[in-house]
Amino acid sequence: MAILGLQGIRGGVGTTSITAALAWSLQLLGESVLVIDACPDNLLRLSFNVDFDHNGGWARALLDGQDWRDAGLRYTSQLDVLPFGRLTTSEWENSQRLPDVLNALTSILQALQTQQQYQWVLIDLPHGYSPLARQFIEQCDHTLTIIKPDTNCHVRLHQQVLPVGTHILINDLRVGSQLQDDLWQVWLQSQRRMLPIYIHRDEAMAECMASKQPLGEYRADALAAEEVLTLANWCLLHCAQTRADSGEPARSPQ
Repeated sequence: MAILGLQGIRGGVGTTSITAALAWSLQLLGESVLVIDACPDNLLRLSFNVDFDHNGGWARALLDGQDWRDAGLRYTSQLDVLPFGRLTTSEWENSQRLPDVLNALTSILQALQTQQQYQWVLIDLPHGYSPLARQFIEQCDHTLTIIKPDTNCHVRLHQQVLPVGTHILINDLRVGSQLQDDLWQVWLQSQRRMLPIYIHRDEAMAECMASKQPLGEYRADALAAEEVLTLANWCLLHCAQTRADSGEPARSPQ
C-alpha cells in the first residue's frame, strides 16, 4: 500500500479537487483507493456526491468516541472515501481538544497497512505547519506539493519549508499568460523537484465540484482530466521504482 499526501503550498491552489481527480484516475487504472480528508474544512466529501448536511467523518467519530471505520463511504467498487467530519464552533475555537484525537492518526494508518485492503491511500492535507498536517506527512510514503504559477506561490517556494522529498505539481497553468510563463521558466531552472506534468486551467475543474463529482467522472474528455490521468500513471511508475529500489515487487502502470 502506498500512502500519498497532497498539500497545497497555500490555500486555494486546487489541492482538494486534484486529490479527488487523482483518486478517480487511479481507480480507472484498476487500483483500489481510499481517499482521506485531513482538512478540518471538510470539503473533500463534496466531490463524491455526499450531502452537504452529512456531518460524519473520521475525526468527528473519534471526538464522539465512535469507531472511525464507520465513517467510511463507498463511492465505487475500487474507491472509498473517508471524510474529516464537521466540527462544532467550540471545537474550532478550542483546538487543544484535537491533539488527543489526532494521536489516533498513526494507529489508523497502521491498521490500513495491516489490512492491505487498498493499494493507494490519498490524503488531502491542510496547508501550513499545523500538528495535523505534520503528523499525516510523517506517515506518507510520498507527497505532492500543489502550486499555482503566481507571485504568491513563487514567494512561498523561497521562504516556506516543503516536505522532504516532495514533488511539486503546477495547477491552473494558463496558456498566453506572460507572467505565468516567466515564473514557469524560472521554476524549471530553480526547483529540482518540479514534476514534468502540469495541469492547465480548465473550467471543468471548477464545474466538477459543483456537480459533486471527481473531474474524470464529470468530464473525462477535459484537458485537465487527461493530465490528471497522466499524473496517475506517473504515480504508478514512481511507486514501482520506489518498490524496486527497496526490493519489493513492482506493479506495472496501465
